[in-house]
Amino acid sequence: MNNKGFTLIELLVVVAILGILGAISIYQYTVYKESAFCSRIEADVHNTITSLEGQYSSTLSYAGVLPVQTQDNGIVIVIDASAAALSSVEGTHPKCGKGTFKFDPTATPTYAWVP
Repeated sequence: MNNKGFTLIELLVVVAILGILGAISIYQYTVYKESAFCSRIEADVHNTITSLEGQYSSTLSYAGVLPVQTQDNGIVIVIDASAAALSSVEGTHPKCGKGTFKFDPTATPTYAWVP
């Protein structure tokens, strides 16, 4: 007899291996997405600070600057500034597990994650 094909055990082993690889990749994708949200917060806060400093160098006032965001992706940027002084800029997103990314010109370091 010339039997060709796979046995049931061989197929079950392959399915189990594929299931394990799938579970690992889904977890890694979730971690990757969270990291992307946190990185986007950092970029938006940095860009907002750059915009604020550019406004101040032109008009000697921080007034009227809006947060710099290229899309509506759930990130919230809060600017605490008077016309003459910049107190802080904070960025958050509900899916970023690091907390709030904050710029505070009086603190050391000036940029930090606050849980």
